[in-house]
Amino acid sequence: MPDSSSTAVHVDPTPTATDGERGLASCGEVHLAYERIGDREDPAVLLVMGLGSQLVLWPDALCQALVDAGYQVIRFDNRDVGLSTKLDGVMAPNIPALVVKQRLGLPTTVPYRISTMAEDAVALMDALQIDQAHVIGASMGGMITQVMAAMQPRRVLSAALIMTTTGHPRVKQPSFSLQRRLVRKRPRALDEAITQSVATYRLIGSTGFEQTDAEIRAKVERQINRNVCPGGTLRQLSAIIGSPHRAQLVRQIKQPCLVLHGKADPLVPVEAAHDLKAKIPHARLDVIDGWGHDFPNALVPRIADTLVRHLGDASQHL
Repeated sequence: MPDSSSTAVHVDPTPTATDGERGLASCGEVHLAYERIGDREDPAVLLVMGLGSQLVLWPDALCQALVDAGYQVIRFDNRDVGLSTKLDGVMAPNIPALVVKQRLGLPTTVPYRISTMAEDAVALMDALQIDQAHVIGASMGGMITQVMAAMQPRRVLSAALIMTTTGHPRVKQPSFSLQRRLVRKRPRALDEAITQSVATYRLIGSTGFEQTDAEIRAKVERQINRNVCPGGTLRQLSAIIGSPHRAQLVRQIKQPCLVLHGKADPLVPVEAAHDLKAKIPHARLDVIDGWGHDFPNALVPRIADTLVRHLGDASQHL
């Protein structure tokens, strides 16, 4: 592992799908793979992705829309996923046992917590010499964003919390069958793994926006062909389960805040969005009918417009 004070950045000038730079930044004990798109002189927008998901799951069209609106965009792989550092020698806890301990209020030991991943994201900003950024987080990335906005208020200009939750146990949870499916073992055969992932996308995805199997398969293959780390996903899941809920912490968020959620989200039910709004009264809540726990191509323009409007409004408060 590199020294915790290191913030070196190794840049690969190879263009990405959105004509940016890609690099590997040394951020404390981990290296984080990132892509940076747009003019470095423009205000920064940091995109934080969710459980087991890589930076490429942020739609290129969404990133380009933010760049066209006058922002530089940084999307990155969290630790344990994509091209970032994997903690391969660290076993994830038994997930069912961890859930039971958490519900009983017993002490839990996990490889790292959501707060650790928030520290990673701030370290990436340091490595890229970004003093302040608007932060947009999806799902687990929204949990990370909550911690960043509350604990590092000077660094976070605004927060957008997409399809996410405070994690409070009284907030509605996904069905038990869906929870079980998400932790089942991934097939070793590539084609079987892709087929299973497509089926899972169908279960958690949008009901109100048509998506073909080819569209979903392309998103799955883009991630699997880039990198696969099932153990990393389990360690990230243990970070979610083993972290304290943020019901009180989010009350500290004073920056402009957007809560964006789908009414048809089966993985993080929409009640979580209303709970966030209740705890962050100044936040703007936007609930979209038919949207699940995904980024359907047909919905990306609307999501982009909503985010651009949020960033514009936030900039007026600076």
